[in-house]
Amino acid sequence: MTTDTTVDDSIQTTIVDEDHQAPTFTELGVDDAIVAALAADGKERTFAIQELTLPLAIAGSDLIGQARTGMGKTFGFGVPLLHRLVTAEKSGLRALDTTPRALVIVPTRELCVQVTEDLVTASKGVDVTLADGAVRPLKITSIYGGRPYEQQIAELQGGVDVVVGTPGRLLDLAQQGHLVLGKVAILVLDEADEMLDLGFLPDIERIMGALPTDRQTMLFSATMPGPIVTLARTFLNRPTHIRAEQANDSAVHERTTQYVYRAHALDKAELVARILQADGRGATMIFTRTKRTAQKVADDLAERGFKVGAVHGDLGQVAREKSLGKFRDGTVDVLVATDVAARGIDIDDVTHVINYQCPEDDKTYVHRIGRTGRAGRTGIAVTLVDWDEIHRWELIDKALGLGIPEPVETYSTSDHLREEMSIPEDANGRVEGARQTSDERREARADRPKRERTRTRRRTRGGQTPDAAASTDASDTATGDESADAVSAATDAAPAEGGDKPRRPRRRRRRSGGKPAGDAAAAPSSDGASD
Repeated sequence: MTTDTTVDDSIQTTIVDEDHQAPTFTELGVDDAIVAALAADGKERTFAIQELTLPLAIAGSDLIGQARTGMGKTFGFGVPLLHRLVTAEKSGLRALDTTPRALVIVPTRELCVQVTEDLVTASKGVDVTLADGAVRPLKITSIYGGRPYEQQIAELQGGVDVVVGTPGRLLDLAQQGHLVLGKVAILVLDEADEMLDLGFLPDIERIMGALPTDRQTMLFSATMPGPIVTLARTFLNRPTHIRAEQANDSAVHERTTQYVYRAHALDKAELVARILQADGRGATMIFTRTKRTAQKVADDLAERGFKVGAVHGDLGQVAREKSLGKFRDGTVDVLVATDVAARGIDIDDVTHVINYQCPEDDKTYVHRIGRTGRAGRTGIAVTLVDWDEIHRWELIDKALGLGIPEPVETYSTSDHLREEMSIPEDANGRVEGARQTSDERREARADRPKRERTRTRRRTRGGQTPDAAASTDASDTATGDESADAVSAATDAAPAEGGDKPRRPRRRRRRSGGKPAGDAAAAPSSDGASD
């Protein structure tokens, strides 16, 4: 392993050759129970970022872990965190009955669920020793918005060792007194640059201000913008800054083949459908900039027969988790998502990423295509650039040095698209024999966000124009609760044949025995007295 170590203002930076083959978790001294849990999940050998962080983190040192997305940062902090909790005799972190000893802060709900699942995987069959000497299974819980408070509060009161959560809900429960931060000995900030982009930095600083100063802090981030460096200098104690790549490496995965096409908006749906029929195409993620476009694309692909799910902000948390669950277990193999909703989706076997709309900037582009080519696998990234997005793409291309400033004009029927994507000759953008069942369509409709009506429908009668009806008929804008008399009056108010103006509404009056209604009321009998 080749290293280059420098010291700059108390931050030690280590740059490591990525081609180096890392040792196993056992060789790095990880507890046997954790090693067994990882091995049961098929994980025995560490990635470069894990090889570097584990010895330092196990020793209790503060550190900054920086590596490209998909390089195993979660276990880079998760394994040493669990190791220190399990080996409480040596680390001095005996479990307390109800107070968490480790806190992991993440930017999004999806990443919160993902990190929690990874930690649960690495802690299966792992026990901790309580302060009174009793032994119980290690407990991990997730705290995030979009879920009822009651269940999360009950889990905290029942006693947990590790809390994984988003800043807003964590701060809320801490202020209510349900989440006790005074005994936290290990703090992890995951995807710190994304939390900065989402505006969570003030909440994070408030949470960190409530933690004990005598703690271990680990910060993980794909990039290190200025505010994150300032945060590290303020809250970390002489951290070791680790980068698991060459200093001049591109931020874009070398194992991901990138294609950029100039596509017309009206042909994008057909073009994407053809790509989804490519040979060897596996799990695929499609990114859009807006929530409405994400749902529109998902609906269109579902109509074409593809097994598709959607994740965006207009969907409730339950619907989002259901879509992610189906994508992970293979029930659906196409997931349409917006950028914010897709943060934290960590699935290793994604073969294709399609940017349906051009990303906002180079960071978003790197994040999107980082969903494929993960954990040593290869992947394909396709970006569709509309005519009005050319300037935005030029900035992305220049920032990343991709060398594709002018995407080739491409349509769903283009020969070069078929050749580059390995699309069969008989592909027509529709999956025959794979239509959704009526139950699947009903379930998909139930998950969709409901749209509110933004206009009032107005009825006309007898060929009247809406304006004419409005001037003579108050019932046109009524709620439907008016009496039948009002409707009758409005009908009588219609303009006379050949007349220019409608007649004044007249009151319909019953007649009894040929007399006006008023007279009939005055003379109830046929021989009653007159006025």
